[in-house]
Amino acid sequence: RWKNWWVRGILTLAMITFFFIIIYLGPMVLMTIVMCVQIKCFHEIITIGYNVYHSYELPWFRTLSWYFLLCVNYFFYGETVTDYFFTLVQREEPLRILSRYHRFISFTLYLTGFCMFVLSLVKKHYRLQFYMFGWTHVTLLIVVTQSHLIIHNLFEGMIWFIVPISCVICNDIMAYMFGFFFGRTPLIKLSPKKTWEGFIGGFFSTVLFGLLLSYVMSGYRCFTCPVEFNNDSNSFTVECEPSELFQLQEYRLPTPLRSLLGWSTVRMFPFQIHSIALSTFASLIGPFGGFFASGFKRAFKIKDFANTIPGHGGIMDRFDCQYLMATFVNVYIASFIRGPNPSKLIQQLLTLRPEQQLHIFNTLKAHLVDRGVLGSLEDA
Repeated sequence: RWKNWWVRGILTLAMITFFFIIIYLGPMVLMTIVMCVQIKCFHEIITIGYNVYHSYELPWFRTLSWYFLLCVNYFFYGETVTDYFFTLVQREEPLRILSRYHRFISFTLYLTGFCMFVLSLVKKHYRLQFYMFGWTHVTLLIVVTQSHLIIHNLFEGMIWFIVPISCVICNDIMAYMFGFFFGRTPLIKLSPKKTWEGFIGGFFSTVLFGLLLSYVMSGYRCFTCPVEFNNDSNSFTVECEPSELFQLQEYRLPTPLRSLLGWSTVRMFPFQIHSIALSTFASLIGPFGGFFASGFKRAFKIKDFANTIPGHGGIMDRFDCQYLMATFVNVYIASFIRGPNPSKLIQQLLTLRPEQQLHIFNTLKAHLVDRGVLGSLEDA
């Protein structure tokens, strides 16, 4: 028991150190790491399918699985490139053509794989081949789609990438620590080693950790600014004026807290309030990603997805909660944070034909005159 504790502890520290190093190296390295993790997770899940269904003899299926992975990544990363590298895409003729017909090309690639699958059907293996076809697509949905959302969160600002991931890591560590030393009451049958003591201890620890980490990171523009592509330097930049989310505000405490703490107000970043939602999800709902993975492994009578990391299992064993967290963060940003991006709208307008631009100009001018905004500007 203690040997396993030390092995897990040392390797956890090593992974955290590696996490800090790739953060230091910047967003492009982070995108590359996310891509590598996605490929490894896909490999682990697909390999389980091969082993469970004994499908090594199926014609072309291993090739087709990886081909579909390539198609889906081409679609998602092509959408991201068009969105965030818009000026670069419009500047280069080949990229402009690929961008204009991107979805048609993506559909054609997928349709080619679909036809190859139909042509590979063998009379004695129909059911098995359709099992693996469904297995591949569910794996793509779980792994590729959500890794794409992680990259979108990263472009909103590295803080939206680092804080959620760190909260999941903190909850995993603290739930294990509280469960190891104080755990007595089983939490769920899918994971017999999980306890209520670990679950509750992990929750409070994660919320406190999220508040502290958010306070530290909110003061640095390299973490809070959206990641944008600079057309002049052909590189990513993270320079901006901090939004209201990352400017200290004074909040009046509720009456019970005022009497308990002796403070009437507290100064904090608005993002810290959002971090409470993120850390709460990471500690209360995030673990269900792990429970889901545990149920999956029990269904196929395997201990881990792989043995890549001693004491931890495979890469998917470490990222089962992260993918669920990434989806929540993306939905949270879209629902409560993100608004229209003026710079992207201007970039798109500049690609329109002159008569289209003139029509939009006249429409916008009439709208501003009706609201009295344009008139006041002209008077000034």
